[in-house]
Amino acid sequence: MKYLITAVSLFSLAACAPAQSAETPNQISVSTATSGPQAPFKSTRTDGLEEMIVAGGCFWCVESDFEKVDGVVEAISGYTGGTLDNPKYKQVGTNRTGHFEAAKVIYDPAIVSYRELVDYFWGTVDPTDARGQFCDKGESYLSAIFVTPQQRADAEKSLAQVEATKPFSADIVTPILPAVTFYDAEDYHQDYYKKNSIRYKYYRNGCGRDRTLAKLWGKK
Repeated sequence: MKYLITAVSLFSLAACAPAQSAETPNQISVSTATSGPQAPFKSTRTDGLEEMIVAGGCFWCVESDFEKVDGVVEAISGYTGGTLDNPKYKQVGTNRTGHFEAAKVIYDPAIVSYRELVDYFWGTVDPTDARGQFCDKGESYLSAIFVTPQQRADAEKSLAQVEATKPFSADIVTPILPAVTFYDAEDYHQDYYKKNSIRYKYYRNGCGRDRTLAKLWGKK
């Protein structure tokens, strides 16, 4: 991790992805593709559960934060928004594929609504950072909300509310983008915060995620 303190850098090879450069991400427009990385995301679930896709920097942390929410069944680390079909961790980490590290959140709408989850998302990220999230910089670490046509109105209302009530003066730069194909990350990234809890805690603390969130949102 490029900006971590020296002690934390010992774990850089195990951390989310190797940040290379803080480049401007590719803009995502509504796509007419029927397959591939820019095809519109469509849930294929038939069990009554619903899905949302968000990016908030290191996907280990996004996964960890969302799996704490009552009604969330699972959060899956993965990649979305870029140009490569079936991208891999090392490719996304070059910050030249357009892909974000993201999480697909699977939830029970009878317990928690999409709007509630979007409202929760804001407090888990630094939406003022146009270069990445916390200690991780580069396009793969940018924050974003990826929406289906059915989700867009709720996401935009949530953004409007946050803009009106935010406890800081900086502009919100987190975009709302069309949801496109989501690719699951490699197995060793899934539930990393559970399977490698010591390294995960060391990384998260060293990256300053929670300290920044407390300062930004006024949380302890």
